[in-house]
Amino acid sequence: MSLLLILLLPFVGSLCAAFLPANARNAEAWLAGIVALAAAALVANLYPQIVAEGVIRMSIPWAPGLGLDFSLRMDGYAWLFAMLITVIGALVVVYARYYMSPDDPVPRFFAFFLAFMGAMLGVVLSGNLLQIAMFWELTSLASFMLIAYWHHRVDARRGARMALIVTGTGGLALLGGMLLLGHMAGSYDLDAVLAAADTIQSHPWYPVTLILIVLGALTKSAQFPFHFWLPHAMAAPTPVSAYLHSATMVKAGVFLLARFWPVLAGTDLWFWLVGGAGLCSLLIGAYLALFQQDMKGVLAYSTISHLGLITLLLGMNSPLALVAAVFHIANHATFKASLFMAAGIVDHETGTRNMQRLSGLYRAMPITATLAIVAAAAMAGVPLLNGFLSKEMFFAETIFLDRPDWQHISLPLVATLASMFSVAYSLRFIHQVFFGPPTDDLPRAPHEPTRWMLLPSALLVLACVLVGMFPGITVGPYLRTATDSILGSDAPSYSLAVWHGLNLPLLMSATALIGGVVLYRAFLWRAGTEVPLLERIDGKRIFDWSQTRLMSGAEQAMRWLFSPRLQMQLLVLFLVALGGALLPMLNTGSSWGTRETMPLHPAFALLWIVGGTCALAAAWQAKHHRFAALILAGGAGLATSLTFVWFSAPDLALTQLTVEVVTAVLILLGLRWLPPREARFAQGRPETARVRLRRLRDMSIAVAGGVGLAALAYAILTRPDIDGISPFFIEQSLPRGGGLNVVNVILVDFRGFDTLGEITVLAVVALTVFALLRRFRPAPESIPLPRQQREQNAADGIEETRVPDPDAKLPGGYMMLPAVLVRLLLPLAMLVSLFFLLRGHNAPGGGFVGGLVLATAIILQYLVGGIVWVESRLRIHPMVWIALGLLSAATAGASAWLHGHPFLTSLAWHGELPLLGELHLSSVLLFDLGVYMLVVGATVLMLVVIAHQSLRRHHRKLSLGGNA
Repeated sequence: MSLLLILLLPFVGSLCAAFLPANARNAEAWLAGIVALAAAALVANLYPQIVAEGVIRMSIPWAPGLGLDFSLRMDGYAWLFAMLITVIGALVVVYARYYMSPDDPVPRFFAFFLAFMGAMLGVVLSGNLLQIAMFWELTSLASFMLIAYWHHRVDARRGARMALIVTGTGGLALLGGMLLLGHMAGSYDLDAVLAAADTIQSHPWYPVTLILIVLGALTKSAQFPFHFWLPHAMAAPTPVSAYLHSATMVKAGVFLLARFWPVLAGTDLWFWLVGGAGLCSLLIGAYLALFQQDMKGVLAYSTISHLGLITLLLGMNSPLALVAAVFHIANHATFKASLFMAAGIVDHETGTRNMQRLSGLYRAMPITATLAIVAAAAMAGVPLLNGFLSKEMFFAETIFLDRPDWQHISLPLVATLASMFSVAYSLRFIHQVFFGPPTDDLPRAPHEPTRWMLLPSALLVLACVLVGMFPGITVGPYLRTATDSILGSDAPSYSLAVWHGLNLPLLMSATALIGGVVLYRAFLWRAGTEVPLLERIDGKRIFDWSQTRLMSGAEQAMRWLFSPRLQMQLLVLFLVALGGALLPMLNTGSSWGTRETMPLHPAFALLWIVGGTCALAAAWQAKHHRFAALILAGGAGLATSLTFVWFSAPDLALTQLTVEVVTAVLILLGLRWLPPREARFAQGRPETARVRLRRLRDMSIAVAGGVGLAALAYAILTRPDIDGISPFFIEQSLPRGGGLNVVNVILVDFRGFDTLGEITVLAVVALTVFALLRRFRPAPESIPLPRQQREQNAADGIEETRVPDPDAKLPGGYMMLPAVLVRLLLPLAMLVSLFFLLRGHNAPGGGFVGGLVLATAIILQYLVGGIVWVESRLRIHPMVWIALGLLSAATAGASAWLHGHPFLTSLAWHGELPLLGELHLSSVLLFDLGVYMLVVGATVLMLVVIAHQSLRRHHRKLSLGGNA
C-alpha cells in the first residue's frame, strides 16, 4: 500500500490546495511542502526493501480478462527518480512560497504543481504500458496549466500551447508504440515486456515501434528537432522552470529511454535514432545558449544540451554509457534546479532577467552569487563538483565507443567541442550578471532575498559539492542500485573515484575548460546578438508555419464537408454511420437465421399500421405544422413501446415510454427556436424541382436505412439461441449478478463499464448544452415588464420596470387547478421513481427509468408552475446531482478493490436488522443510484436551460410590445 499512498498523496493534496482561500499563502505552501516531504519519506523508507527484494510490486485488478490491471512497480531506477521528484519538489515548494506574489492565485499554482508531481510519480511507478501512457499525457496537461499560469501574458499562453501540442502529439505516438510493444511481448505488464527483448527485436514491427516510442521521448525531453518548445516555456514562473525543466518533465523522455533500454537498445537503428538526436541536441543547445539575453533562456538551451548529452549516452548501446546517463540525470537535476532558482532570485530582487542590463550583482547579492557560481561550475564540469564526474564518464565512453573509425574519432572531438560551449555559456552566465561594474539602471535596487528563499538553492549546491568530492559514499550505492535494476546481470563494474590518474578523459576535460574560457572571450562581443550560422533557423517559425498550414487545410476541408444547414450535417453523419454498418458485410455477408417465426397476429399488425401511419404523417406534417408532427412522432414512439411489450421486453418499453415523454418536452421547448416556415409553403406555392429532388433523396436514404435496420433485426431474431451470447446472460444473471432482471444485470454488472462510460458521456453532453446556453439565462430579477405596463408605471410615477413577483408566469400564464395538481404529483412521482429504482434488479425498472420519471415530474413543474416559481421554491441543483451520480457509480466500482476484485465487480451483503428482519444489499444498488441521480441531473439541466431560453424570448417579446 505504500506505493499507492505515494501516488495518491500529491493528487489528494492538489484537491485540498484548490479549495484553500486565495490569501492563505502560508497554508498552501505548508500543505504542498508536507505532501512532498511525506511522499519523499515514504519513498526513502522503501530503499532497504528494494535492496533486499529488487522490485516492489502492487496490483489492483481492473480487467483481468484483458490482461489489464492497475499496477505499480518500484525498482532501484524508479526509486531514484521518485526521490528526485519528491525531494526537489519539496525544495521548490519552499522557494515558491517566497517567489510567488500574494496577488497571484497561489491555490491554483500549488494545485497544478501537486497534480504534476502526482502525474510524474505515475509515469515512474507504473507497471503497465498503457498506464504509463495515461500518466504521460497527464504530465502534458498539468505542465500546460503550469506554463500558462500567468495566462494574462501572451507569451505564457503561446508557450503553453506550443508545449502541449508538441508533447501531446508525441504522447499519441508513444501510445501507438506502447500498443505495438505490448502486442509483440504478448502482455502490457512491464515485467513481461522487459523479459521479452529477443522476441521484440526480432519482430518485423520493431522498427515502427521504436520510432513511435522514440518520438514520444524526444518530444517530451525537447530533443532535436523538437527542442524549440522548451525556451518558449520559460514564460512560466521560475519555480515551474526549476521543477519541470530540470528534474521532472523534460527528464520523463530520458527516463523512458533508459527504462526500455534493455528491450529496445543494441541495434543500429537505436544508435542512429537516439544517438543522432542526442548529438544534434548537445551541439545545437550548447551553441545557442551562448547568444541568449535572458538568464532563463541560457538555462533553457543548456538544458536541451545536457539532455542531448544524456540521450547520446543512452544511444551508444553501452552499459557503461547507460550508467553515465543515469548519473548525469541526477547531477543535472541538482545544479540546474539551483541555477533556475538563482535566476528567479535575480529577477525577483532586481525586476529583470535581461543579461544586457545586469552587471556587478556580486556586491549586492554575495550569497546568491556564490551559490550560482558553484552551480554553474558544476554545469561546466569543474573538478570536485558532481558535473565533472559524469562528464568524465561521458568522455571515457566516447573514447572507447565500439564503432567504425570515423565515428570513433569524431565523437570525442564533438564531445570536447560541446563541453567547451558548456564552459563558455556557464562563464558568461556568471561573469556578465555578477561581475563587472555595478549598474543602476534596474527596476528595483538589488539585494539579498530572505534566507528561506536561499535555503533550497543552498541545499542543492551542497549536494553538488558533496557528490563531487565524495561520490562513492554519497551517491554510489543509489546509482548502483538504479543501474543494476535496469541492466540486471549485464551491469558493468565501474568506479566513482574523483581521481583516475592522468588519462585521455582528463585531458579532454582540461581542454574543454581552457577552450571554453578562450571561446567566451572570443564571443563576448557577440553575446546577445544574432546567432551566427543559425540565425535563419527558428523552430518557432517552422512550428507556426506548420500550424498555419494545418489550420488552412482544416478550413479547406470544412468548406468541402461542412454546411451551415443542419439537414446537410445530419445527412453526412447518417451516411457515414450507414457506411460503417455495411462495411463488415463486404467480406462476411449476411444471411437469415433458421429459427421458426411466429404467426402474425392481427392486433400486432394493426399496431404497426397505426405506428407506421403516425410516422409517415409526422414526416408529412413537418412541412406544414411542426406541433402536429411532434404529436404524430409521439404516436409512433408509443407504438414502438407497445411493440416491446408485445415481445416481452418491459424494460425496453418503460425506457422507450419515458424517453418519448422527455423528448417530446425537449422538442416542444425548442420548437420556437426553429427558423420560420418558408414563404412559399405559407402561400401555397408549388415546390421547385430542386426541392422535390432533395426530398426524394432524403426519402430514399431514410427508406434504405430503415430497411437495413429491419433486415438486421430480422436476421438476429431468427438466429438460433446457440449462436449468440444471450444464453450466457440468462443462465448467469442470478448466480453471478444476483438479479432476476437480465436486462438490468447486463447494464449494471456484466456491462457495467459500458454503462459508466455512457452516463459520463450524458453528463458531458448536459454540461456542454448548459455551457452553450447559460449566457442567455436571465436572472429572475432582470425580467422586464411588458412595454404597456412600463408606460403605465411611468405615467403613475412608479419606477419599477422589472418583475418582482416570484410567481412570474410562463407565456399565457397558468391555471390554478392544474398547477396545484402538478405540485401534488411531484411527491407521488418521486415514490414511483424510487419504486422503479429499487425493483430494477429483479423486475422491470432501474435507475435510468426511475431517473426519467422524476425528471419528467420536475419538468412538469416548470411547464405549469413557471420557472421563477419553481426555482424560488424547489431547490434543484442539477449539476450537483450529476456530480453525485458519477461519484456514486465510480464508488460502487472502486469498492470492489477493497476486497481484491476487479473494478465494478458486484459485492453483496446479507444480514439481519432489528425490526426490518433479513436485508440484502449490493453495490449494484449504489451503481444504479448513480445512474438515477445523473439521469435526473442531466435531463433537468438540459431541459431547464432551454426553458430559460424560451422565457427570455417571451419576455423580450413582451418588452417590445409583442413585435419581437
